[in-house]
Amino acid sequence: MLTYFDLRKGVLFMLEGQPYEVLEWKQMRKAQDVSVVQTKVRNLITGKVIPRNFHQSDKFDEAELSKFKAKFLYNHRGKFVFVEHDNPAVRFELPQELVGETVSFLKPNEVVEGIRFEGKIINIAPPIKVQLKVVESPPGIKGDRAQGGTKSAVLESGANIQVPLFVEEGDTIEVNTETGEYVKRV
Repeated sequence: MLTYFDLRKGVLFMLEGQPYEVLEWKQMRKAQDVSVVQTKVRNLITGKVIPRNFHQSDKFDEAELSKFKAKFLYNHRGKFVFVEHDNPAVRFELPQELVGETVSFLKPNEVVEGIRFEGKIINIAPPIKVQLKVVESPPGIKGDRAQGGTKSAVLESGANIQVPLFVEEGDTIEVNTETGEYVKRV
């Protein structure tokens, strides 16, 4: 049993009969020392993100989810196709709205974690950090500035992120899929 205070970022819990994931968590104090937790939660079945407040008296069950290894194959017209890693004959596809923006950092044959709820595949969890090749990046021009600058770069997966000026076409970089930010050059 989870209390309102256990709903930290990344926690999976049941709300109104459906599994949710906590995306943001912030504790607030109201009048007469009443604690309230402001959250943003994502429904793992529909992909919808909603803001929700929870009070001290709220209790929740942990979501009974099973995880398995899956491999990303390709995307076509907003649908992302995966196969089970241990059983390649089992294919499944998920829409862009459900998997979110993190899937834009996946390249073919990337291993991800699939999530099952009551025997049905409902979502995937990509690796936290992935290595991708830079396919397009303008030359970095250093100007009259005190700090290092950034420039836009297109990655082999099609994602567009900000990278430091020293990153060039052909470089392999590491990207954090949760934040969508450059981590380091490999």
